Amino acid sequence: MGTFAAQSPAMALDYDKAHHLDAENLAEQGIAKTYQEVLPELRQYVKDPIAIEESVDMYASRYAVRSAGQEFVIYAPVSVGSEDKSWGTATYVFFKIINDQLTHSGVRYYALNGGNDLFGIFLTPSQAEDAKRSLPTRTDWPYLPDPKSPWYGQYH
Repeated sequence: MGTFAAQSPAMALDYDKAHHLDAENLAEQGIAKTYQEVLPELRQYVKDPIAIEESVDMYASRYAVRSAGQEFVIYAPVSVGSEDKSWGTATYVFFKIINDQLTHSGVRYYALNGGNDLFGIFLTPSQAEDAKRSLPTRTDWPYLPDPKSPWYGQYH
């Protein structure tokens, strides 16, 4: 009888380490508060995390976030017939602010799912690749959000 080398299964994600973010919450003036919730773990990778300031103008229906000298408009009055993309924009901005700080670390902050089921998790790129191999459904794969509507970087 021949012997077979046991292959270790690809890493499944440890969802207990994921932060529930909810894209709707982020878009509705929740970026700074949610960032505060992620900060304790971010500090494991970044010595001095940057501050985030929110700018809310209820009269103009405008919400923006300022970080590292950049302003990101999450929502502003939309023209008739244009789509409100605030959930996707808020997701992209939130992950960009965190990942821009992680450029010299071995990890990135990956998104899982989207919309109300949005989560974030710190992974090395190889852990993210292992997770992709272990998850049969592409929409379950960890991803780095981008600004392109309608998927904002999520695999589909």
